[in-house]
Amino acid sequence: MKHSILLIAFLTISYSSFGQLRLNSYGGYVFKDKVDSYYSSNSYFDGTIQDGFRWGLGVEYHIADRGAIELQYQRQDTNAPTFYRDNSFGSEVQFSDFSLAINWIMLNGTRYFPVNDLVEPFVGAGLGLGVFNIENPDNGRNGSATKFSWQIRGGANFWTTPKMALRIQASLISATEGFGGGLYFGTGGVGGGVSTYSTMYQFAFDGGLVFRLGE
Repeated sequence: MKHSILLIAFLTISYSSFGQLRLNSYGGYVFKDKVDSYYSSNSYFDGTIQDGFRWGLGVEYHIADRGAIELQYQRQDTNAPTFYRDNSFGSEVQFSDFSLAINWIMLNGTRYFPVNDLVEPFVGAGLGLGVFNIENPDNGRNGSATKFSWQIRGGANFWTTPKMALRIQASLISATEGFGGGLYFGTGGVGGGVSTYSTMYQFAFDGGLVFRLGE
């Protein structure tokens, strides 16, 4: 996370004199996402990543009539109530309400379709990393995993002044093998338990402010 903030600051300084640079802020609601994986009748997990608030920042280099490239960071702190059974710990069904911090570091490409000076619809897609930090509250053990991620999004900027806009968008973001497959569930916490995985999908509505930093 610290490296991402430093990189954003570097891009801000480096590109502000070469083109139109924008600073995008994000804040929105992420819907629940059910995750499950049944490796066998004695080894599985079944849980839900809870809904909640997600915030973020992005630095976007905008090229007139061509689109934009954005480096984006987003974070959600949530929990994941999960039932699981692990053959290595017996056949009893276990339950934990895992604490989960989700960090998205994405490189996005965005295409804008300005209607006029005030309304600027867009669509975009991105690739990057999902960094997951998880803790089992039953034993205090924690761990982390980093997974390949992608997203698609669409929305519009509404320019209230030449330098500031209100941004509204919908987005779908996913981490392949994002839940499990490195985040293990079991009485031993991270490092012991179910090693199967489930691809996760997070749908969200976001709002925020856009600031033009340079032309």
